[in-house]
This record gives sequence, C-alpha cells and structure tokens, in this order.
Amino acid sequence: MNEESHVRDVYEAVADPTRRKLLQMLAEVEELPLHEITVHFDMGRTAVSKHLAILKEADLVITRKVGRETRYRLNAAPLREIQDWVAHYEGFWKARMDKLKLLLEEKQ
Repeated sequence: MNEESHVRDVYEAVADPTRRKLLQMLAEVEELPLHEITVHFDMGRTAVSKHLAILKEADLVITRKVGRETRYRLNAAPLREIQDWVAHYEGFWKARMDKLKLLLEEKQ
C-alpha cells in the first residue's frame, strides 16, 4: 500500500494524548503553523510533525501551504464516528441507571 494513500482509523488517531492535545489546540483557533504548535510540546518539531501526519491520515487535520510554511486546521467531521459510538453506550448506561433508581425507590 502506498504511504500517501494510507487512511488511518480515527480511533487510532485519537488514542494518543499528544494527538488529543493537538486536536484541542486546533479546535480553539482557525489554523496554526507548525512553529506555533511545537512550542506547546516537550518534543522536537519532527515528532510534532509525525503526530500531525497521523491526524492528517485520519482526515482530522487539513493542511494549507503559505509560502514555505504549512498551516494546520482541524477537520472535526471524522469525530462524529466516535460521538455516535459513545452515544450508544451513553444510552446503555442511562437505561442501567434508570433501572437502579427504580430498584432503590422500591426498597425505600
């Protein structure tokens, strides 16, 4: 498989705390260049670039070239898959808590 055509799973992309921090940072701004992102991490520019590349492979980050600089922007649409998955379990736990509440009320 060609590296450039690799599409990474959104769950795999957000599994790392550094990448979650990157997503949070990008959610708070329109876009950021790499040098402004890198200062927020205790790692080199290359390491941050690798994390951003993984997010890009999962379509969570969009890049734009401005001269020699690459700017990064959040694409939150793929996060919908995670939201939908979590929503299913939210309903599961709500139903369980409702049953527990009824049982506790019956015992009183």
